[in-house]
Amino acid sequence: MGTYTIIRSNRKTASLQVKSDGQVVVRAPYYMPSGQIDEFVRSHEAWIARTRGKLLAAEQNRREITPAEREQGVQAALSYLPQRVAYYAARMGVNYGRITIREQKTRWGSCSSAGNLNFNWKLMLVPPELLDYVVVHELAHRREMNHSPQFWAIVEKELPDYRERRRRLKEINL
Repeated sequence: MGTYTIIRSNRKTASLQVKSDGQVVVRAPYYMPSGQIDEFVRSHEAWIARTRGKLLAAEQNRREITPAEREQGVQAALSYLPQRVAYYAARMGVNYGRITIREQKTRWGSCSSAGNLNFNWKLMLVPPELLDYVVVHELAHRREMNHSPQFWAIVEKELPDYRERRRRLKEINL
């Protein structure tokens, strides 16, 4: 097994992360001996290799977005997303605050405790049913500010096929 970084903390179990550059990070409890960490990494070599392969493939499939495309996407999001939010908010019986369009690296959307909604303009590049899933997901946080079973029941009531949409969205590389 190649090199890896260890981050020790007050946790109970070890975990692995493969960063976008392929670097492996092990998070481990303070008390876990180095030999046990080595064994943990060795036992997950196949998973590390698979994950690195997926990251490499995703990076190769990513295309550069020009400034003009970005501006066009932001403008499209500014006009389209508020319509979808208003539509689903009325159906779901929830209210919301400000809608902001951003370019987050790892999120499609978020909902603040004040009810403000943030959406990634890149939602304009995904199929409309996946965009709608993100809108419903964020609006569901207006009822449940967590990912409890009650939260997922709210999402499922509006989108019975949300699991499939969520799975498809996870396959898309921001």
